[in-house]
Amino acid sequence: MAAVKRIPRERGGWWHAYVCPAHGVELDHGDVLGGAFPKDGARCPRGCRVDTTAVRGAWTVLSHQAWARRIRVLAERGEDTDAVSSLVEYASLYAELAGRHHDDAQPWMLRGRLFHQALTDAIWAVNIGHATWTLGARGTAGLAAVLPLLDELERAALDARDVLVARGDLASNYTTWLTAAGIATGRAAAAVRGVPWDGAKQWLEGPHGLYAHLRACVADDGWEWEGSTYYHGFVLRAALLALRGTDPSALPGDVAARLGGMVDVLAAIATDGGVLPALHDGPYLRDPLSLEWLELCALARQFAPASRMDAVAGRARADLAGADDGLDRLLDGWFTGSPLPERSAPAPVTVFGDAGYAVVRAAGGVHAVLDFGPHGGSHGHRDKLSLYLYGVTAPWQPDPGQVPYAHEEFRDLYASTAAHPSFRVGGAEQAECAGGLLNADDTSATAEVTTAYDGVRAVRRVEAGTCHLVDVLTVTGERDALGRVAVQLRPGVALDLQVPASGPVRTTWYGDELLHGWHTASAPVRPFCRPGPGPADDPQQQRSWVDFTARDTTRVVFASVYQSASAGPAVTDVRLTEEGLVVSLADGSRRVHRTEA
Repeated sequence: MAAVKRIPRERGGWWHAYVCPAHGVELDHGDVLGGAFPKDGARCPRGCRVDTTAVRGAWTVLSHQAWARRIRVLAERGEDTDAVSSLVEYASLYAELAGRHHDDAQPWMLRGRLFHQALTDAIWAVNIGHATWTLGARGTAGLAAVLPLLDELERAALDARDVLVARGDLASNYTTWLTAAGIATGRAAAAVRGVPWDGAKQWLEGPHGLYAHLRACVADDGWEWEGSTYYHGFVLRAALLALRGTDPSALPGDVAARLGGMVDVLAAIATDGGVLPALHDGPYLRDPLSLEWLELCALARQFAPASRMDAVAGRARADLAGADDGLDRLLDGWFTGSPLPERSAPAPVTVFGDAGYAVVRAAGGVHAVLDFGPHGGSHGHRDKLSLYLYGVTAPWQPDPGQVPYAHEEFRDLYASTAAHPSFRVGGAEQAECAGGLLNADDTSATAEVTTAYDGVRAVRRVEAGTCHLVDVLTVTGERDALGRVAVQLRPGVALDLQVPASGPVRTTWYGDELLHGWHTASAPVRPFCRPGPGPADDPQQQRSWVDFTARDTTRVVFASVYQSASAGPAVTDVRLTEEGLVVSLADGSRRVHRTEA
């Protein structure tokens, strides 16, 4: 017997509250289309059952969002009767529940109507708008009853955008989604009424429209200003959704260039196997995120195609397994004109000067990301000079991502210096700060930070060798000796560490591919290996955290060499000498790498 599907009859809360308070893991969604919160409470993968007002409200968000997406899928598949019936039901429900702002929203929130946040209302409204637009464009009957809903959603989006503009927050990622909601609902209403859309000045071209917003929130290097992979994709997806029915070549040149640059960012930071590092705030891995990446890839392919985005889509689909609803395959013809020219492939070393990332690719599929840029506002982490390491698909040393925001303790942990493959002085957290690029060439990138700790300068150089990756971190106390300074390894996979009687410390990193590491320093260091939480999709999954700590020195050089098991000739020894960092290879040759900072 088929499961009963029913739209929930309550307003939603804040989805980030859908987290186990004990374990910090997102709760199981259950049957989000069934219309009723799980009978015995939301299930935690670790066995807990959670039933609180906040968790119920979060589940209701997930349910309403799932329903809006389902209606859109129905419309795209031509299942008009079911789609129209659900839209008419929502028109009645919205009129009943959402006549005023949500009283339970937290003080910091931009208040919504159906949900705590206006942002959540906008995300929901985008799917409602596009579903109705699709139906209206082909003359589906019965949509007149949906017009009051569409008009209210556009008005609510405009009101919320006006609040942001008055605050000076035109660059906020909220603005993109409010704009996308205003466009989708306004164009849907025009399609139902059979009249031309007259909202271009308000939503696209005006001083607070999409074009002005993109000029404000996207830097010259293509990154959304917060430097978060998730929020970068979040803004790009909303912008491409908003531009449905436009000709990419007819957009203002600088706007098209910014959007193309945003695609370039994702193509450059993605591994050859399509893994996108979860830089700064954002989920590490979750099904709704994979659906978002699939939709974004489908739209980007039609706007500014980049071949590496095909691997991103493939990875997202593999992560979804049976949860793929196929929406992305239904979106052909999103734009009216041809795509912009194919994007160029990223260089072996790609530097994003505004966001502060350098991507260095080495032999054997070793993919390194050096983080040195601005903090990133409320979505930034205390992670300056972190070095993230990936294989083709293996997350050897990933940015760990972030838990749902309502879990205060784990949210703080995953934003901390302690959780990142960075450096610490005196066991303290870094200050919220920005570093800077010192140099970059065809094989390396070097960055520094001088404000993470008072009186301390740190420089990290990452270089692609002939068959290996070199990482050199130099930390200097500019006035006093460094009492305790550590460089940190934070694996996302199982790791073995071996300390020999002499010579470099060895590490072995597992996963889909194997990585070998050699670690040495200019001063005596103590390797310390202890259990720590893995990536943020499950904080209870332990990994081996490693700190290499030097004491009572004014300057220390930490040097590491990494080699994929598939690369060769094999590294046989690593030494710091007066020449530099000497890497010996199995064929009898050696390579000497710079260490000066």
